Amino acid sequence: MSLVDGADADAADGESVSASAASAVPMSTAVLVVGPAGYRTEGTGGIGQYIAEQRRHLEDRVSLNVVDTAVRTPERPIEYLRTVVTVLLVWLGFLARRRPDIVHVHTSHSFSFFLSAPYVLVAGLLWRRPVILHVHGSAFDEFLENASAVAARFQQAVFDACTAVVALSDHWREVLAARVPSERIVVIPNAVNPDEYDPDPGADPPHLVFVSNHIERKGIVEVTRAIDELRDAGVRFRATIAGSGPLSDHAEAVADAHDGVEYVGFVSEERKRDLLGEGSVYVLPTRAEGLPIAVLEAMAGANAIVSTDVGGIPSLVDEANGALVVPGDGRALTDALEEVLADPEATERMGRVSRRRIEESYAWPDVVEELLSLYARALDDDAATTPPEE
Repeated sequence: MSLVDGADADAADGESVSASAASAVPMSTAVLVVGPAGYRTEGTGGIGQYIAEQRRHLEDRVSLNVVDTAVRTPERPIEYLRTVVTVLLVWLGFLARRRPDIVHVHTSHSFSFFLSAPYVLVAGLLWRRPVILHVHGSAFDEFLENASAVAARFQQAVFDACTAVVALSDHWREVLAARVPSERIVVIPNAVNPDEYDPDPGADPPHLVFVSNHIERKGIVEVTRAIDELRDAGVRFRATIAGSGPLSDHAEAVADAHDGVEYVGFVSEERKRDLLGEGSVYVLPTRAEGLPIAVLEAMAGANAIVSTDVGGIPSLVDEANGALVVPGDGRALTDALEEVLADPEATERMGRVSRRRIEESYAWPDVVEELLSLYARALDDDAATTPPEE
């Protein structure tokens, strides 16, 4: 099925969906969102966050329901059985539902993709409903590149069953273009609610903030080493490290070693927003990302951003609002942080640029219009390709 033609061809070149058609979606339109919402698992992952906001912003625009596919990671043999039972019950509940007008499936790489695939195939091939596959995940490129011949054919069958595939940035559009026709790829970025952030610029000394999981991929080791080196070099700043994980001992050690460096552990969403509003510079030397909501949140808090040139991050950050380094290069990270922290006025200007970019391009009200426009076009395409009843 082709999502675009004629006047809509520009969208096939990777441009964001126009919101002009959003009003064409009736409020009675039944949209079924499928993905790891985390209702049973108390998940706080990026996809779960997205689904929660999607539901909040769309529930008064369409008739929206969610099928939560999240499962707890099994740790004991009995838990594997519970996971299998949960997956089957969720699947049976999906099959028993009244068929919606649109099925919007959120997926990622590896297990997430194979868990979501049956929903795509049934909705697209059996139910003959428009299916939107929303691709998240930091390693989806490797997932496609390293697939066996059998896995690649299965991936292709899933893509072929979709009306549209959503990429988070132009980078991910290019990744998907190897497997999905360009006219069916639509770029819709992640989003945040800027009104929920209250920036407090002009911190003296500048305030460096890290909020993320304390795992190798997120760069917690590089962050703590950089803080240690900057402190030893006499650079003026204070730092707050938030989050938790198997490498939290690095955060504890650097906080114990230096005045003005605080480790606060896991924080609530409200405290995270406050912390980002108090920050001057947000650092995330991640090794792989989709389009990280954490960076969007930090930008909403008017932070300069020091991160890495992976995934969709280069679409968010440039020299006007921060600096990007190669992942794993600790020396480059320390140098970039020192340069940004050395000029508080420039740092504050970068923070204002970050905030403005969020307000102009990554705020939920705008992204909702893009989603509704995509729904409208999917419905139009479905109507054009469905034979009339006799």
